[in-house]
Amino acid sequence: MGYNITQKIIKGHLVSGSMAPGSEIAIVIDQTLTQDSTGTMAYLQFEAMGVPRVKTKKSVAYIDHNTLQQGFENADDHKYIQTVASKHGVYFSRPGNGICHQVHLERFGRPGWTLLGSDSHTPTAGGIGMLAIGAGGLDVAVAMAGGPYHLAMPKVCRVTLKGRLQPWVSAKDIILKILMMLSVKGGVGMVLEYAGPGVAYLTVPERSTITNMGAELGATTSIFPSDEQTRLFMRAQGREDEWIPLEADPDAIYDEEIEIDLSKLEPMIARPHSPDNAVPVSEVKDLKVDQVAIGSCTNSSYLDLMKTARILKGKTVHPNVSLVIAPGSKQVYSMLARNGALADLIDAGARILESACGPCIGMGQAPATGAVSLRTFNRNFYGRSGTLSAHVYLVSPEVAAVSALTGVLTDPREFGEPPRIDLPESFLINDNGIIPPAEDPDSVEIVRGPNIKPFPVNDELPRVVRGTVLLKMEDNITTDHIMPSNAKLLPFRSNIPYLSDYCLTPVDSDFPKRAKDNGGGFLVAGHNYGQGSSREHAALVPLYLGIKGVIAKSFARIHRSNLINSGILPLVFSDEADYDKLSQGDDLVIEDADSQVKAGDLIEIKDLTRGITVKALLRLSPREREIILAGGLLNLTRKAALE
Repeated sequence: MGYNITQKIIKGHLVSGSMAPGSEIAIVIDQTLTQDSTGTMAYLQFEAMGVPRVKTKKSVAYIDHNTLQQGFENADDHKYIQTVASKHGVYFSRPGNGICHQVHLERFGRPGWTLLGSDSHTPTAGGIGMLAIGAGGLDVAVAMAGGPYHLAMPKVCRVTLKGRLQPWVSAKDIILKILMMLSVKGGVGMVLEYAGPGVAYLTVPERSTITNMGAELGATTSIFPSDEQTRLFMRAQGREDEWIPLEADPDAIYDEEIEIDLSKLEPMIARPHSPDNAVPVSEVKDLKVDQVAIGSCTNSSYLDLMKTARILKGKTVHPNVSLVIAPGSKQVYSMLARNGALADLIDAGARILESACGPCIGMGQAPATGAVSLRTFNRNFYGRSGTLSAHVYLVSPEVAAVSALTGVLTDPREFGEPPRIDLPESFLINDNGIIPPAEDPDSVEIVRGPNIKPFPVNDELPRVVRGTVLLKMEDNITTDHIMPSNAKLLPFRSNIPYLSDYCLTPVDSDFPKRAKDNGGGFLVAGHNYGQGSSREHAALVPLYLGIKGVIAKSFARIHRSNLINSGILPLVFSDEADYDKLSQGDDLVIEDADSQVKAGDLIEIKDLTRGITVKALLRLSPREREIILAGGLLNLTRKAALE
């Protein structure tokens, strides 16, 4: 029996475990990436491990999220990250050099290698044939320290692409179609591996749009083969010597399979407030548009913005539309400037933002009250744009650009001949925005601003765990709900006490006070709790507030891992009907908690208020069980270092 691409890479990096779906494995990590929204905490955790230099083949720290500097906080974090990176052997991508995933794809991604990133959209690099996985900052810190990454061996779903995209249909429409088919939790525990004759017609930037938004499926990652298209991209980046061919064996076995006929796709749109709420553009009629935003790690490549420039050239943005465009990297920005496309965008009335995440992460460009915003981004969660009343739709750059001209949502197939943009034979190579680490680490002094506070650390699991149900929530609660990430709060990502006053406030504005008044307690939730970003702040801030456990119908992969790493119990209802039995304000107790965790998967939770017992599952690997008992991964790591 042959191997698929995912199995080949895992087999070549396997440290422990069996490649049977669902069993825990540990793999060597070749590269890591961090960004500034999660990076400060990751490097504080790395420092706590006492390892002098990173042990990966390459680690890169990017500044791309917290780039609005209204006070000293963001600038202080950037200085901390730059100095700690220099001292410990990490490359530093300066503010303005670009979005981490776009730059990593251009300058560092390698087929067949593993990448672990403290950002949920790290799977973008799967477009170049890399096994790229998003994780919490502590997991990334462990990888930088030389430790393996532990995960459940994913199932592998072959997505067979046949046919060829029709004019005006793009890679964004492929992934929106898949989201419509599978939902935001349809990829949990799975890798989507792309195959079939249609793959050959997709460039690496197009493939990376698809793997980027695979994160919205809840998938472990997504990956394309490394083929002639990959070689052409790496040659154009001056890195052909790093290319290797990589494809599945002819007799490879897959756990699941789906098929997409590219020739039958049409332009798609995801309606508020979820990426899987997708339909063809042709089904959404008479939608007046107020704002259009083109960019993000999903659609800010040279090809995306050249298509946008061709559509806008010689025309004028509709007077009722605000159009903003953010190039994904300095490389893209410079090439647009040199070939005249940047002038075409500006002349049409576009506002050009810096090469950063910007409005995708909620950093600026919040829409007007009740506005309709078309965005080429990957998420349209409620309130993520910065305006609670806004209606955010996700579309391709082609749909966005044409609609910016007409002032209403427009099917671009009505617009005439589409722009044809080919991958350039060579990209502009200028890596002066990437600073290598110091050759003499002892000469580097790490700079810590006053906003950088210690992160919370849990205690060992006590014999009795008791607390009130502080909040009961529905399905698909995102990390944006748990720990909002807007322009006002991003500067405080290194200040957990400050952030605690905003935890879960999009769900219940009184939650922080209630949590503090009760000295912590439990959370109850529906399916897919913690979907979205990899931000471990969605676990660290609840830890600071004294959250002892979350009882849910199911969890998103990364958030579940972050809860375990923080020593918070991720409990799953044994019988989903018990969800209805628990109410906010109920007093819960887990007696002999340490013994129950040691004994197996079943945990009994007594509801003292109602006089009932609810059973929950705590399915943990032996390693995860040790983490929970120790009160978190950092405690376990320190304990191991002392033994």
